[in-house]
Amino acid sequence: MLRKINIILMSFLMMTLTGCSEDFLETKPTDAISAGDALASPANMKLILNGLHRYMYAQTGSLPGGSNTFAGEHYFIPMFDVIPGVLIHSAPANGWHQAELRWIAHTVPTDAMNEQLWFQRYHFIASCNSIIKKVADDNLVIDEDMSEILGQAYAYRAWAYLKLVTSFGKGYLIGNPSTDPGVPLLFSTEAPYESQPRSTVQEVYDQIEQDINQSIAYFQNATARPTGDPKHKSQININAAYGIKARMALSKGDWQTAADAAVMARDGFPLMDEADWLSGFNTNNLSEVIWGGNVIQTETTFFRSYFYLVSPTFNGSQNRGNPKLFNKEIYELIPDTDYRKKSVLPLAPNTNSSASNGEGGSFETDPNYDNEADFEAAYDEIIATYGMTDRHNTHPYMHVKFLQKNPGTIDPDDVIYMRSSEMYLIEAEAKAMMNDITGAQDALGMLAGARDSAFDKTAYGTQQALMDQIKFQWYVELYGEGFGYTNHIRWDEGIDHTNSGASEVLYQNGFMQERPSVNDEWIFKIPQAEIDANPNLTEADQN
Repeated sequence: MLRKINIILMSFLMMTLTGCSEDFLETKPTDAISAGDALASPANMKLILNGLHRYMYAQTGSLPGGSNTFAGEHYFIPMFDVIPGVLIHSAPANGWHQAELRWIAHTVPTDAMNEQLWFQRYHFIASCNSIIKKVADDNLVIDEDMSEILGQAYAYRAWAYLKLVTSFGKGYLIGNPSTDPGVPLLFSTEAPYESQPRSTVQEVYDQIEQDINQSIAYFQNATARPTGDPKHKSQININAAYGIKARMALSKGDWQTAADAAVMARDGFPLMDEADWLSGFNTNNLSEVIWGGNVIQTETTFFRSYFYLVSPTFNGSQNRGNPKLFNKEIYELIPDTDYRKKSVLPLAPNTNSSASNGEGGSFETDPNYDNEADFEAAYDEIIATYGMTDRHNTHPYMHVKFLQKNPGTIDPDDVIYMRSSEMYLIEAEAKAMMNDITGAQDALGMLAGARDSAFDKTAYGTQQALMDQIKFQWYVELYGEGFGYTNHIRWDEGIDHTNSGASEVLYQNGFMQERPSVNDEWIFKIPQAEIDANPNLTEADQN
């Protein structure tokens, strides 16, 4: 098993140094290159961390157990909005994310998505363990440089465990965390497939909290993350660590910790103005991006990228044949004074003859149009405004939130992992749950007031009114950014697409689901490959 981690570490080094050309990735390291050599110096440890930054979005076919079908957060961020029905598909297109929206993928132990989600997170953990163990075993000097390395390693490990336990374990707030099975805690430097038994949800959360607190402690004495170039935002810094802590605390109902950490996370990352908010969310250069993947031109994942799965302008069959929709019920609640309303096109003509609602193809089937001239003119205006090709389809209530820098191409764009707007919502929700009405109003007002010129925070004077508005703001502000699944778990809310605009013909089992507290189908199945290979797990351990 040690050989696997050697390969992983050296693969990260090679990804960092040379890029991801297909020919290069066919060349695998041998046992002659040891993990010890990969960890021989702080400079090499930084190269391993740079490999993790790439691994957040890279295809992983070069690594043992990896797959080029998936590209890390490119795939998983939109997936976590597809499963709960936040990011709505309008047609089957070429099938991407169809198994997820139909509640097939995460409920099947042999599905490749489950395996790759598990695989990615545990390889982050194994690599971080290697750095942490090397520093401890060799009693290395912990100066500012090493503090920055350890800060990132502990933060990545906390992030990975949080992603695992919130997918493969029952929600902390809706279960019994002291007894509910979580995921294995791995502290060795081996790959995950001969791991440990499942720890409880509480034990995993305890480890996450310990790790993220240790990360923050190191960052407080560390070399600061460079500024001035958005590429540096691919590295975790103290703000991102506080953001991970805020997410962790919110998910377990540690409201005060969540609120305090959220304030620390957003410090120095001011909210965007209208022009930036409507510019497409395609770069880390936006002021409120705390953490994001700097997708290098030579390492683009093309048809595995985030924008391929979410953007209406990307020139791929998934996008051309399947414009993603915004929930039409929620859209109707957005005030005209809120500029985010401009990111949805409720009257876009339904040009797709394969649209799942059966209304696509021409003005004769689209209820919004009664003549061909208006139908075609509306289509032409959208294509010209947003830079799509004449092969792209449009659909009522399609979003235009995620736009490429170079629309109508397959060019790569950055993928955003954390924004300060999320932190305002975490603070607002945490304070609402503590029944701190004024504090929740203030936090909510800072975000919503920046988006809606007529927003009146005093209109929400009770805990219930605040929570209703906070949930609305989570959807409108962070649509497509991957928070739908954990929000549904935390709020114990099911799925009902009756009036959302989604098609029952397309969505099938995903069209309606009971709330998570009474429906264990929300919990991801442990990959069958893990159960088969891990002597500490049996079929009885399956969710």
